[in-house]
Amino acid sequence: MSVDAATVRRIAQLARIAVKDEEVPHLQGELNAMLAFIEQLSEVDIEGVEPMTSVIPMEMKKRQDVVNDGEIADLVLANAPATEDHFFLVPKVVE
Repeated sequence: MSVDAATVRRIAQLARIAVKDEEVPHLQGELNAMLAFIEQLSEVDIEGVEPMTSVIPMEMKKRQDVVNDGEIADLVLANAPATEDHFFLVPKVVE
């Protein structure tokens, strides 16, 4: 796969990056080099290789999935500028 100058300009526009006309050939070469490297990676034989999330095997710490109020409602409400009946009081935004 090869990137042309029009594609470089389109990518820059989508990324909202200002690219001068004299920078386009350099960026075109950079993008083509990246794509060539990715094509090299596709040649690697990964048959039988397990996907991994870390370089060392590890288990995620799990906790019970239970609903609770955190037992700190009073501390949370203490930060609110206004409360009423244990709820945040906010200005009305819809008439």
